[in-house]
Amino acid sequence: MKKTRPLLAWETLLDLDAASEPRAARTSLRNRLERALRAAVAEGRLPADAALPPSRVLADTIGVSRWVVTEAYGQLVAEGVLDARTGSATRVAASAHPSALPSSVAGITSTPAPRFDLRPGIPDLRATPRSRWASALRSALSTLPDSDLARAHPSGYLPARVAVAEHLSRSRHAVADPERVLLTHGASDGMSILATELHRRGHRAILVEDPSWPRLRDIAARAGLRPIPVPVDEEGVDASVLAEAAARTGARAALLTPAHQFPLGAALSAARREQVVHWARDHDAFVVEDDYDAEFRYDRRPIAALQRLAPDRIALFGSLSKSVSPALGIGWALLPPGIDPPPSTSAPSLVDQAALAHFIVNGDLERHLRASRIRFRRRRARLLDALRTELPDLTPSGIAAGMHLLLPLPAGCAAADVVAMATADLAITPLHRYAAGARAPEALVLGYGNLDDALVEETVARLGALIRAAAAPAS
Repeated sequence: MKKTRPLLAWETLLDLDAASEPRAARTSLRNRLERALRAAVAEGRLPADAALPPSRVLADTIGVSRWVVTEAYGQLVAEGVLDARTGSATRVAASAHPSALPSSVAGITSTPAPRFDLRPGIPDLRATPRSRWASALRSALSTLPDSDLARAHPSGYLPARVAVAEHLSRSRHAVADPERVLLTHGASDGMSILATELHRRGHRAILVEDPSWPRLRDIAARAGLRPIPVPVDEEGVDASVLAEAAARTGARAALLTPAHQFPLGAALSAARREQVVHWARDHDAFVVEDDYDAEFRYDRRPIAALQRLAPDRIALFGSLSKSVSPALGIGWALLPPGIDPPPSTSAPSLVDQAALAHFIVNGDLERHLRASRIRFRRRRARLLDALRTELPDLTPSGIAAGMHLLLPLPAGCAAADVVAMATADLAITPLHRYAAGARAPEALVLGYGNLDDALVEETVARLGALIRAAAAPAS
């Protein structure tokens, strides 16, 4: 088992208040130090196995003689509160600390990840490029000019904005000016910023796909934009209905996923792309293009971003959350002229932004995306083969792209019943969770981004058993 370094608890604040200690100074100090150390252990401020500072260091820190510290350490070692080993730091004894049990740390319990993971919207976490991102962070820290460390970067660190603009121009064929790039914590952060700006400009409604990812439309609603559902079919959002809904409600903004609609899995057709652009130009409207998993197309090259057709009308959102890992917490918004990137009060850290620039410029992002496309294409094919074997009467839908597909259920089978019957180690999601207005068909949204390749067939076998049980007539 790999040994880990102990937590260094050298900065723990110790209360040496003498108000309740009328004894002689030396004895009183020792007793007070013992009491303070016991309290820090009992309260969890000194966790199990934490390394305490050497006696000389602690004595200098709290302004006492070294003898006081060595006496206090010795007494607590004798009581079993501390553990002293030759050649090693004095540590908090594991047996003395209630938080030695993981479930007792601040009352927090961790929920294990499902073994059979069909949750949509999650990338392959096992393939997170940890070493490459760590290298980008190290490069950022070592090369950031000292002057940049204290400088304000209202719209984001310029080298990172340039790198993002070049990446979007190259990979999404977007019209990308670095001055129009705003660095964010992700699509949600970008949506919050833009929705607030649209509301400030007088917008009170926004057209949204039905069904669609609820988080972005909820953020728009909290900013004061009422979501207006527009139906989606195999060609993407119905552009004619969108124009009618806009005329009826006065909405002059729309939130769309043209490259790969979530959750139905359609790509916006060429004819409808033109219709959406004409509507935006004719009605002084804005389109928010959520570039949801657009990097992953398996049957052909990804289609260019809709933003290219009307860069003055369309804001393009993207992030590393779906393509790399949500843990990185960094994304971007490519805004049209006329909507200036507002100064951000909660931008990603400068180091993370600089790391993003290194990650893109050094080719690490493109290498990761190429490897992910190969892996997801094979996994999708394997999942479809397993579904054909296990559930031959059901036909999944969605283009060969992204990290999810849609599985319609047989007549008489309710998605809610299938989900309710699933055990904790099998994660599945009903389509109706993403409905924005109309009642959704009975179907499941199957994400395969984080599905273990070795468990594909077993996962589908479990899913098939649930669907058959839910569809069986009551006896």
